[in-house]
Amino acid sequence: MTEAFVVVGASYAGLQTALSARESGFEHPILLIGDESELPYQRPPLSKGFLLGKVSDTSLPIRPRQVLDQQRIEFLPGTRVTSIDRSARTVETADGQRIAYGRLALATGCGPRRLPVGGVDLDGVQYLRTLDDARALRARLDGIGSAVIVGGGFIGLEVAASLAMLGKQVTVIEMQDRLLARALPPVMSEFLAERHRQAGVHIFLRAGVRRLIGEQGRVIAVELTDGRVLDADLVVVGIGASVNADLAAAAGLACDDGIVVDEFARTGDPRIVAAGDCTRHPNRSAGRMARLESVQNALDQAKTAGATVAGRHKAYDAVPWFWSDQYDLKLQMVGFSEGHDRAVMRGSRDDGHFSLFYFRSGRLIGIESVNSAGDHMAGRQIIPANIPITPEQAGDPGFNLAALVKAARARESALEVR
Repeated sequence: MTEAFVVVGASYAGLQTALSARESGFEHPILLIGDESELPYQRPPLSKGFLLGKVSDTSLPIRPRQVLDQQRIEFLPGTRVTSIDRSARTVETADGQRIAYGRLALATGCGPRRLPVGGVDLDGVQYLRTLDDARALRARLDGIGSAVIVGGGFIGLEVAASLAMLGKQVTVIEMQDRLLARALPPVMSEFLAERHRQAGVHIFLRAGVRRLIGEQGRVIAVELTDGRVLDADLVVVGIGASVNADLAAAAGLACDDGIVVDEFARTGDPRIVAAGDCTRHPNRSAGRMARLESVQNALDQAKTAGATVAGRHKAYDAVPWFWSDQYDLKLQMVGFSEGHDRAVMRGSRDDGHFSLFYFRSGRLIGIESVNSAGDHMAGRQIIPANIPITPEQAGDPGFNLAALVKAARARESALEVR
């Protein structure tokens, strides 16, 4: 049997899994299979800098082709894997290839959730997940005056901000009673909503879409479930992600809104690992099994997966962090706010530089920061190391977080010396 390591999925998690396997000492051939024609590329800029024309196609690759060549990673682009034969240890592609593996990694990510209403196939209805999606969306912008964004999550709001900055008339439709209801507590949701309104974005909450209305095959309006009709030259749908776990499920691997893996990124098959947005894994910070859609999770879990393939078992134990850029705001999050019993604010909402610190039973579990990178970076050290900090200290802008971290590190070093 071949000892080749085959990685299915060529975004952050897939590329990093391949790189980490090689860096961890895996010497056999590595094949990275991607269903897009591009080198693995950065996705966060697609809804922001790329739409605004500030980021070019050529600056998007995560690593240049030379790195793959140097690491002896063969890249097979434009290829979709359709099935896995675990007994024969092969994967089959849409064009009929059968590729043998000794070890296999699944980094299949997510796709956009489709809007289940009439009119979604009209010209001018866009999703945003891939570089091709972003190119198609950007190509339409010169010819439109109004856009309706369906979904008030991160993708929807980032696109709304970009289009508003380009002078478009933008409307956001959200089914929940506030923006980002599943991701952020009310204080941060309300702050972001106000910033969008200041930019001229119209926000409809507790609103659903009945149908998309077209004329000569092109979308011209959105009809809401309450009967209101909104004109639209363009409709961008951002109602969440659908995990790409069908390939794993069809192969008999355990799936539960994601491919189930352990702390070493192992599936139930000892020859198959998985990493990134497509996995549900034990997460110490969340205190439960979690599926996370973030670059940080994809990269850190992929490092664990690659090391596991090389026989070096180091549990994935990273505290998650995320970010979102909207207008002049950089929202950064570390840890989780869910389950908190106390929240304190550091800084001022009025000047747009503040952080919310979340505590549970006296322990800091999460921080959300707006234009306060220092708070965020301190949190990325305080939370995983469980460095003691009180709500009073966190809420005092004069309290030096960096000094707290430095003192804790010094104490730790002193104990190691002893």
